Amino acid sequence: MSKSNQYGLILAGGRGTRFWPRSRRARAKQVLSFFGERSLIQQTVYRLSPVIPPERQWILTSAALVDVIRKQLPEIPKRQILAEPAQRNTAPAIGLAAHILHSLDPDAVFGVFPADHLIAKEAAYRKLVRAAFREAEQGRIVVLGVQPKWPETGYGYVEFPRESQPGIASPVKSFREKPDLATARKFLAAKRFYWNAGMFFWRADTVLNALREHLPKTATLLAGLPGAGSRAFPSRLKSVFPHCENISIDYAVMEKAKNVAGISTGDIGWNDVGSWHAVYELARRDADGNAVRGDALVTESSGNYVDAEGKLVALLGVRDLVVVDTPDALLIADRSRSQQVGDLVKLLEKQKRDHLL
Repeated sequence: MSKSNQYGLILAGGRGTRFWPRSRRARAKQVLSFFGERSLIQQTVYRLSPVIPPERQWILTSAALVDVIRKQLPEIPKRQILAEPAQRNTAPAIGLAAHILHSLDPDAVFGVFPADHLIAKEAAYRKLVRAAFREAEQGRIVVLGVQPKWPETGYGYVEFPRESQPGIASPVKSFREKPDLATARKFLAAKRFYWNAGMFFWRADTVLNALREHLPKTATLLAGLPGAGSRAFPSRLKSVFPHCENISIDYAVMEKAKNVAGISTGDIGWNDVGSWHAVYELARRDADGNAVRGDALVTESSGNYVDAEGKLVALLGVRDLVVVDTPDALLIADRSRSQQVGDLVKLLEKQKRDHLL
């Protein structure tokens, strides 16, 4: 059972460009369902609900996604699903949430959770969340470090003491930026470096104090906002927030703060679902390694991912493709290059083909 001063902040402002053409501005990755009936953000809320009930969960997203998220999550009060007036990365977003929660509850403690990750071992994960809240209550900044399974170059890392144990808080030794492959292999072999999955826990006043110390301009702007219940809050937020610095909480606070504790997760089945390849790896596959969402006729083909509901897709003699069909766009890509799908979105932006974004 959680305490009444414990809250959750779900960050849902991303566009998910690597999931084009399904992911668009008005229907981004976090509101799509790749596995089962629930969307990724619905799964996030459901996973957290035994620890943080929906009435104490808050969501920050984009103006384009507010309505669809409110529709998908009727259990969360509408006023707690807010649109950021501008994209300013995670430090201003978290600072805004800290300002709101502190104005409503001076003893507020909250966790920060990405909206679009999967965690297979939910009970073990919730145990870690409860442990993180206990540490945060004491005024510490807490980060969850996910046990790495391979030498990933796309994630930042958190360095723990060599003697640290899963589920038990330890002082964080350092934060490391995304490494090259050789460095990532060293991190994996050392067995004290963990993936930084963007899950943090702290008292609201701890965040506000850290921002005043390390990001004073943004802290001053946010401090000038009225309370969240004020009639003036929406208009003031709209005028103030775009002037906040565009910086992540990792660079702004985590790498500089002295009171950071880490909890390593062990294997909780975490996946950030970062590309079509990741979806393929998580999907059910046939004997030839093909994963199909919809109707497909597959002959002498292997290792393919097909997402094309509403029509038959016939594959003949092809390997390791991603095929994603929507009413106005079709993606055919080498599965090993799934991370580059976001580059196609940049090309569409350059060509000003906004109807495809």
